[in-house]
Amino acid sequence: MANINDLRSALELLQTIDGQYVETDVEVDPNAELSGVYRYVGAGGTVSRPTREGPAMVFNNVKGHPDARVAIGVLASRKRVGYLLGEKPENLGKLLNRAVSNPIPPVVVDASKAQCQEVVHYATEEGFDIRKLIPAPTNTEEDAGPYITMGLCYASDPETKESDITIHRLCLQSKDEISMYFVPGARHLGVFREKAEAMGKPLPISISVGVDPAIEIAACFEPPTTPLGYNELGAAGGIRGQAVELAPCLTIDEKCIANAEYVIEGELIPNARVREDINTDSGKAMPEFPGYTGVANPAVPIIKVKAVTTRRNPIMQSCIGPSEEHVSMAGIPTEASILAMVERAMPGKLQNVYCASCGGGKYMAVLQFKKSVPSDEGRQRQAALLAFSAFSELKHVFLVDEDVDCFDLSDVIWAMNTRFQADVDLIPIPGVRCHPLDPSNDPTISPSIRDHGIACKAIFDCTVPFDQKHRFQRSKFKELDPKKWVPDLF
Repeated sequence: MANINDLRSALELLQTIDGQYVETDVEVDPNAELSGVYRYVGAGGTVSRPTREGPAMVFNNVKGHPDARVAIGVLASRKRVGYLLGEKPENLGKLLNRAVSNPIPPVVVDASKAQCQEVVHYATEEGFDIRKLIPAPTNTEEDAGPYITMGLCYASDPETKESDITIHRLCLQSKDEISMYFVPGARHLGVFREKAEAMGKPLPISISVGVDPAIEIAACFEPPTTPLGYNELGAAGGIRGQAVELAPCLTIDEKCIANAEYVIEGELIPNARVREDINTDSGKAMPEFPGYTGVANPAVPIIKVKAVTTRRNPIMQSCIGPSEEHVSMAGIPTEASILAMVERAMPGKLQNVYCASCGGGKYMAVLQFKKSVPSDEGRQRQAALLAFSAFSELKHVFLVDEDVDCFDLSDVIWAMNTRFQADVDLIPIPGVRCHPLDPSNDPTISPSIRDHGIACKAIFDCTVPFDQKHRFQRSKFKELDPKKWVPDLF
């Protein structure tokens, strides 16, 4: 596996692989134009069509930021994530499952090794303005403001001192203020912030941007796989086989990722809130993973920035909210969580899991299940229930047999068309808390929905009954090596 430990080494690897990297020197405006370009180049995911899966892209000439570049789409391809993590794309969930079970805790290095602090800007300096220092793009012209979409937020429990890292929606609101959106009950940093606020104290927080992709993927693990007290940087260390390096921050009592391109140091201020679209009055925040633009929150917590530190000639990293990049970051850890939970309950039955792009990595999972004996009949539905337990934001589970490629949605729909009867194989589970960003999870859609964010989850059992397997044998083609006839295609 390539020796990747930061964003730069990741980009260097991609430059050696055909079709995985492109850059441009043409000037681009970070306000809507940059993301607008990448929508066509390689966003994919749930982005409105036309879009496609394409290379990662680096913009070398960003309007208003002569000393910075912006990288986007680094993780916007499952194949590319495989290259970056040194694993086959179909085995990435299994890799993360091993990593989270065998974490390597982060280590703190001496300040002299903190590449993220090669250039330092203190908030007390005249003219300090995060909007000029950080080339954070807007995804669309309707966005509430420039957003940091790939910021690794690191903070510690004010009581236990246990630390955690997650990715949040961060909007640059003024020269030294950033709003931070918390999905209710979904992130450990939310617990830390609530504890600090109850004490009347600010919560120190660092935001590291432009890091090793293993950290970005691992940071998206959620409970119950990584309960409160589990630092996901350990899982990132497990992926790489070496500890993530942290460095002490300069202005707050907290750590940051030592080789990040940018680090923002600040404090979450107790009892301070701001309307997310205070600068635009658009009523909208930014595009989110379901493919719709999120509603601007009327009152979100505020980070007061103390300093911004960077590497020399830093590379800002960004993503498009509904892009395939979100699918990689949210979906692959979810696959790992489902694999782990089902394996504990019924070893050897679940062959693989795919959290599909059309669900944004969160709403939909395809479970490939193997029935070996008559008593396995029905266990496939138990596996689906376990998947819902492992990941509460999951809405739909498709169950397929081991002869169906769970990563090929055409094959999954084929199984649905030839092995599924809606009156017996569709199992609705109404009235369950799901994800607030799904606009259909709302009482205005159906009187059966009692509160926003409640959904009817569903299992689509597209597996063959065990006693009928002999009737559903796929056509058996000859196994051979096609390279003999078309060597250039394989």
